[in-house]
Amino acid sequence: MYEANTAVIGRVVTHPSRRALPNGEQVLSFRLASTTRRFDAASGEWVDGGTLYLTVTCWRKLVEGVEASLQRGDPVIAYGQLRSNEYTTRDGMERNDLEMCATALGPDLGRCTAPVQRKHFGHGDRPEASPAPPTDADRAGEPATQHS
Repeated sequence: MYEANTAVIGRVVTHPSRRALPNGEQVLSFRLASTTRRFDAASGEWVDGGTLYLTVTCWRKLVEGVEASLQRGDPVIAYGQLRSNEYTTRDGMERNDLEMCATALGPDLGRCTAPVQRKHFGHGDRPEASPAPPTDADRAGEPATQHS
């Protein structure tokens, strides 16, 4: 099977929805919209092009982070494997849905700001101490580290 990994920049258009599978595994999904824009020199304005809609699914550790961080309307960058799902509706209509199985997902910091709170896997609730930045008060103007 070929894997089509790609990044998509867009907005969350549905509330992320978490559900448990029969085996107990958790999955979270939402719809993402990505609209192309181009500058029209004749009118001097930005013009919207077509919109790509896809379903983003998140598994394992990604579920907790996405559920705690993202909501409808948020600008995001999603990276993962694309799949095309073909199905027939109850009305007999043939449909094709694009799905991304996300491996990384985060806010688009070009269109929003977001505080970062690191997860500490395997350390319980113990916060990780941050090392103090190097100081070299007696060497003003020189780099903190010397390279040979």
